[in-house]
Amino acid sequence: MSDTSTRPTFPKRAVITGGMPYGNKNLHFGHIGGVFVPADFFARFLRDRIGAQNVIFVSGTDCYGSPIMEGFRKKVEEEGYEGTIIDYVRANHEDQKRALDRYGISLDLYAGSGLEPAAPFHAKLSDELIRRLYEQGKLLKLSTRQFYDVEAGQFLNGRQVIGRCPVRGCKSEKAYADECDLGHQFDPEELIAPVSQLTGTTPELRPVDNWYFDLPAFRETLESLMDEWDADPQVRDVVTKTVRESLVDPVIYIQSKFREDFDAVADQLPAHELREAEGNQQSFSVVFADWKARDDARAVLEGANVRFRTGKTLLPFRITGNIDWGVAAPELEDTRDLTVWCWPESLWAPISFVQTTLATAPEGRYSSTDWHDWWCADDARVFQFIGQDNIYFYCVAQPAMWEALGWDLFQDTPIANYHILFMNKKASSSGAIKPPMAEELLDFYTAEQLRCHWLSLGLDQKAVSFSPKAFDTSVSHKDKKTGEDVLVKDDPRVADPALKESAFLTNIFNRLARSCFYGAANVCEGHLPTIDADDDVVRACEEATLAFERAAHGFDAHGALAIAEEFCRNANKRWGDESKAAKGDDAAYEHALANAFAALRTTTLLMHPAAPMGCELICEHLAFDPSLFFSWDHAFETPAQLARTLGQTPEEHAIVALPPRFDFFEKHESQGRK
Repeated sequence: MSDTSTRPTFPKRAVITGGMPYGNKNLHFGHIGGVFVPADFFARFLRDRIGAQNVIFVSGTDCYGSPIMEGFRKKVEEEGYEGTIIDYVRANHEDQKRALDRYGISLDLYAGSGLEPAAPFHAKLSDELIRRLYEQGKLLKLSTRQFYDVEAGQFLNGRQVIGRCPVRGCKSEKAYADECDLGHQFDPEELIAPVSQLTGTTPELRPVDNWYFDLPAFRETLESLMDEWDADPQVRDVVTKTVRESLVDPVIYIQSKFREDFDAVADQLPAHELREAEGNQQSFSVVFADWKARDDARAVLEGANVRFRTGKTLLPFRITGNIDWGVAAPELEDTRDLTVWCWPESLWAPISFVQTTLATAPEGRYSSTDWHDWWCADDARVFQFIGQDNIYFYCVAQPAMWEALGWDLFQDTPIANYHILFMNKKASSSGAIKPPMAEELLDFYTAEQLRCHWLSLGLDQKAVSFSPKAFDTSVSHKDKKTGEDVLVKDDPRVADPALKESAFLTNIFNRLARSCFYGAANVCEGHLPTIDADDDVVRACEEATLAFERAAHGFDAHGALAIAEEFCRNANKRWGDESKAAKGDDAAYEHALANAFAALRTTTLLMHPAAPMGCELICEHLAFDPSLFFSWDHAFETPAQLARTLGQTPEEHAIVALPPRFDFFEKHESQGRK
């Protein structure tokens, strides 16, 4: 038996969450490949590792907010859509759920924040949470300016205004009222060159009252948390690096050519520190004690026509807004008819989704029906899978709010992936480069081929391109006869990068599985081999299992799959050598089969989180209950030992015969059989 003393530890209960897609569109490949497949890999692994009753995997459609309103407005105006906004959201939600189902994303609940059955849970929690923050003295009522379209005669929601991001160093040309498409936060009055999406005119800024969470008050809390996360091997460096970029004093950057104008009003500014430009820098900086002082300084500089840009820092985090389509905010003091901004309510939506899951589940489905046991208990954890551009919300705003509530909510473990690119460029459904929708890909690839490819990209390390040949319209070469361009997607000489990993499924893994079943039919009369696997085979199974467990614990799906593949390749080679040597000797052949079956069981257990459909088909043909076969309580048992666990001898455990040329992992029909 291999040394198991250094095995990683896992919680008693775990919640896994995936990012919430907006309810104005279906899912493109980035949603599935960048967030949901990695989350599903870990959720499936944890169910096998700690028991399905101890894992809840939730996500849902973000039903509210300005992107939804804007998408609905356009559909009505441009397409003559006659449904209500809730009809619009529900249709998109159902499309999203269908796409997730087709990729085998095993969510316990894919809800909608504004749809039954989660809507009442979400509305109630939103009310309770905001009132709690108010009672704790952590909300600020601020009068801020909101964009108003004079020609249209209405206030504009966040997505109805577009301009350039004001944050220094950001080159985004797609910034909305208070955030850009790269996730930077700023005040509306900072937006550069704002334009109304409704009329194309320049909107005015008019004052409105809203509630904000006092995020700057939690700088020390966040600094301490970053120290903890720096020491936590499960938290990626990109998280703490990104968060620390905001844990700095408020700064204004001014180009040196405005120095004389600045000097003329410098004495009117709040207390500040002037830092001269160094080296080749073209701007000097002005540092303030807090965000309020910086805002006062901005007003002075604007009045003196001094152009400037701001740096990242902690700002009050908006909780409410005055758009119609949103969760109703509680009436506090003299504020009325406000709704909750979609970003904060999406942060606590996983809690309301867990509440919904527990309230609607069959009796006995989960080990506890109290949501506090999943979000507050010392032996529980929440693992949040997010994209790189959502780190500010989930790793800055959310941890501070959890601390402010005083509800004993533990800090979640964030798993942030870098961007998954398309043909080496960042793609966005609202940008110039349109990514293929997730379901479009299934016209050319199987779900398991794509799942394994995406998991192998290593998005935990860097942004990586997804370049499926079927969608590659770049030019490969010119046809010698016609002189016409031949596109990569039509060039049979070009290998498909998206099929690199699936060759393991359709060839190596398939071959090992089929060899076992066809071999058992020939020499074992349709039951398991009666001979025990060799000690060195059992030891190799144990070592691969332990190595896979360590990789999965660290959210290293790329490394985990490499371990499983190398193990299976070695097992296949051993089977080839031993079966060839045993030709004509049934006893020796059965001995080789015993070793192959042991390796098949281990490979199937390890690959289950990545390729669940094919692995469950193998389990079905091995005639084991999946709850036993995939349980890590029996991870080191061969098929013969599993049979003995059931009180059977190997001879008594019949397996399901395969028809000729059966495949557990099939190629897509567009790829040809072999």
